[in-house]
Amino acid sequence: METKSLEVAPYYRIISQEVEIFNHCLYNKLPLLLKGPTGCGKTRFVEYMSNQLDCSLITVSCHEETTATDLIGRFIIKGAETIWMDGPLTIAVKQGAILYLDEIAEARPDVIVAIHSLTDHRRELFIDKLGIKLKANEKFQLIASYNPGYQKGFKELKPSTRQRFVAHTFSYPSEAIETEIIVNETKIDEATAKKLVKIGQKIRNLKELGLTETVSTRLLVDAAKLIVTGLSKRLAVKVAIIEPLTDDTEIIDALSDVCNLLI
Repeated sequence: METKSLEVAPYYRIISQEVEIFNHCLYNKLPLLLKGPTGCGKTRFVEYMSNQLDCSLITVSCHEETTATDLIGRFIIKGAETIWMDGPLTIAVKQGAILYLDEIAEARPDVIVAIHSLTDHRRELFIDKLGIKLKANEKFQLIASYNPGYQKGFKELKPSTRQRFVAHTFSYPSEAIETEIIVNETKIDEATAKKLVKIGQKIRNLKELGLTETVSTRLLVDAAKLIVTGLSKRLAVKVAIIEPLTDDTEIIDALSDVCNLLI
């Protein structure tokens, strides 16, 4: 769990109507599901909105071991007594924070069950171990994200769960906007940023390679940071963009050849 109260606004480039959608969901007390590939800006957007709204943000990075108990809370032994310790979901419900469940599809099914009553008109959290129901603070907002294309058919959200959320799809930005993002994030020169974006677009279009994930804006930013601090361009592209995508040496070599022509 990560709790943030961001004093400095994180850089975020508004792409379409995501801010308007977020604000309307907040006003109507509707949970929001952000869909999109890895590294396309979903988490950064939530951090940006938290800062803009001056609202605490509690982030839970979900994985296959994440349980409802992890979110709601548990009894712990402290000294000679047993006390209750709130989990991030309970804290957010009480305090009126934004709770961000990152990659919610990775969590165990009991997590989905635990948030059901918070995603409809009830806006309640039932804590069975305490036998109580908590009404969510007026400012409480539930945001979740997932990557619909990752391990398709294995880590998908059930339709009944998706329909409990307002949903908005994120995708990789246009060439001009992605270049702008990289320049603002790293202070790299625009010409090199454009070359990195060209590399990203080239690899994204190589569907025949069968990569599980493709080049994210995050990877392009990482490569730019390495270049700015003095690492050679070709080496930065190899270690920050190509190597994280695959362990297949033949594909690495093929991608390196392609990228070397562009950088």
